[in-house]
Amino acid sequence: MTQEEDVNETVTMAPMRPVEVAERREAAPQTRDVVFDIRGLAAHYGANVAIRDVDLDIHRNVITAVIGPSGCGKSTFIRCLNRMNDEISGFRLDGRIGYHGVDLYGDGVDPVEVRRRIGMVFQKPNPFPKTIYDNVAWAPRVLGLKKSLDDRVEKALHGAALWDEVKDRLKKSALSLSGGQQQRLCIARAIAIEPEVLLLDEPASALDPIATASIEELMLDLKREYTLVIVTHNMQQAARVADHTAFFSLDVDGESGRAGVLVEYDETSKIFTAPSDKRTEDYVTGRFG
Repeated sequence: MTQEEDVNETVTMAPMRPVEVAERREAAPQTRDVVFDIRGLAAHYGANVAIRDVDLDIHRNVITAVIGPSGCGKSTFIRCLNRMNDEISGFRLDGRIGYHGVDLYGDGVDPVEVRRRIGMVFQKPNPFPKTIYDNVAWAPRVLGLKKSLDDRVEKALHGAALWDEVKDRLKKSALSLSGGQQQRLCIARAIAIEPEVLLLDEPASALDPIATASIEELMLDLKREYTLVIVTHNMQQAARVADHTAFFSLDVDGESGRAGVLVEYDETSKIFTAPSDKRTEDYVTGRFG
């Protein structure tokens, strides 16, 4: 598993007008319950510091986008949110990630339960070589959630806007689906165990424009029930779907060397039209990245 994305999309554009930022998204609510309170977060791979000094709150039923150049720690950051980095040799985390006030890395916290509540969808669709039905039913079966399994599978496929397309071929291989359908199937698989949070790491980067638009529309629907955190290189995508945006960049100092840092975190409209930091402005206008 790579620590960061393989592809960096350089975008050259003028600062977006507010109407362009919000045209497909309801205005971000001014008050929300805090799901994650993150303070002093630093992530290490052996002697290397991937990210450091990250402080932010992520709110319920809001889409938060994480943007920035390759190598700045975006994927590392969201994988910290459900302890996906735990399996990497040499990984160490400092600071605190509070989830509804509970330290996710505290003593006695079960990583399996963390991942049940905080689901994840990866960059490339990765359906199991099983039937469509068995893909969605897999996690509920593993967790012993076998009661009303048919209803659970149908609900998850409805939630991923896939039911009408597959309801007559649930026993067919998931590998027979198109790329966009496979990614929505992976989302259905994640929500089948009813998490509260969905983490999406470049969920549309491997898809064509039509499938990408479908995934974006789905994200806007999903935030009614879930809290979403997405990593994207596509700044237009962040502007279209995200309520809040966190811009990460690379910083170098004598103590920790090269590391990803959180430069700015605010409502998406402000990040793209009136950023507070010159580094943010330079990135969203395509001057670097």
